[in-house]
Amino acid sequence: MTGRDLLLNALRRAETPRAAWLPYVGVHGASLLGVDARQYLESAALIAQGQQRAAELYRADGIPVVFDLQMEAEALGCDLSWPDDGPPSVASHPLNSCADIRALPPLDFAKGRFPVIAEATQALAAAIGASVALYGLVAGPFTLLSHLRGSELFLDMLMDADGTRAAMDWCAATACRAADFYLDHGAAVVAIVDPMISQISVEHFDLFVSEAISTVADAVHARGALASLFVCGDATRNLEAMCRTRCDNLSVDENVDLSLLRALARKHNKSYGGNIKLTTALLLGTIDDAKLDAIRCLDEGEGPGFILAPGCDLPFATPPANLSAAADMALDPYQRDVARQTAKAGSMDWLEEVALPDYDGEEAVILDVIT
Repeated sequence: MTGRDLLLNALRRAETPRAAWLPYVGVHGASLLGVDARQYLESAALIAQGQQRAAELYRADGIPVVFDLQMEAEALGCDLSWPDDGPPSVASHPLNSCADIRALPPLDFAKGRFPVIAEATQALAAAIGASVALYGLVAGPFTLLSHLRGSELFLDMLMDADGTRAAMDWCAATACRAADFYLDHGAAVVAIVDPMISQISVEHFDLFVSEAISTVADAVHARGALASLFVCGDATRNLEAMCRTRCDNLSVDENVDLSLLRALARKHNKSYGGNIKLTTALLLGTIDDAKLDAIRCLDEGEGPGFILAPGCDLPFATPPANLSAAADMALDPYQRDVARQTAKAGSMDWLEEVALPDYDGEEAVILDVIT
């Protein structure tokens, strides 16, 4: 059985000989090649080379083609801001109201970086697609609408519910077309990535987002493929509502209790994935930290349909040795047993280097944003 077959079986909640392993490699692939994030995300050749290297180095059962939730927004007219070591962020929002979305042209796959991603997807499908499940990541409807409208969207949800739902439907239709794009070029799985879901209540999720997500999942199923819903941030309050969508799989980050997700996934017959800690275990941790947190996930998530994965898009500078150690825990029961007996968590001495402000001595209010 190839890793691709094992992962697809896990997504269907079938019994598998071990947990599937899905490292969310995005711009981390650029670091493996020694280039910056923008060079990487604007080059089909570099993306194909970096993702293939990551799949081989980390012995992945599946891997994203690219992890960049700004692609649709860019093609629809949003300006981007580019760091050297991460995916771009949206810097402008073309909609003055949700109603303005009707004036936007349909998503054009000749614009933005879609031609680059088409070439990269085809190259990866030809090189590793028979043995590794390629994930096509689309911006979820809520996240896409937030890119187009900006923070005013939250007011729209309160002041113009009908207009917001209509705009969400437009974004769902756009996500369906993006899903088709990936499947047409060789992806095996579509992940609907909607981190904004962690920012809203269950009531707003049910009112505005749930059916939009399910519409995209239906479009993926119509192509004979599988759909995963991936939410970064603390989506705990929305977990059961997410399980009620028509997606096959739910994937979450480290803020969510994996044991709770397992119970809800079992109740709703979903597969589920997560949630190795990105910063303390993989980016800044030791090899033993990575092993122990992977073991934590394997223990908490154990069962049919579980997929071991990082909590979100891997940081650019994640040490390859830490990811290889996490892979060992998924792939090798003997090494996992040894690690249970010998691995020791790091001292976390790096925290001593973090300088905290003198809050009592400041004259103005300080707002810390921790991501």
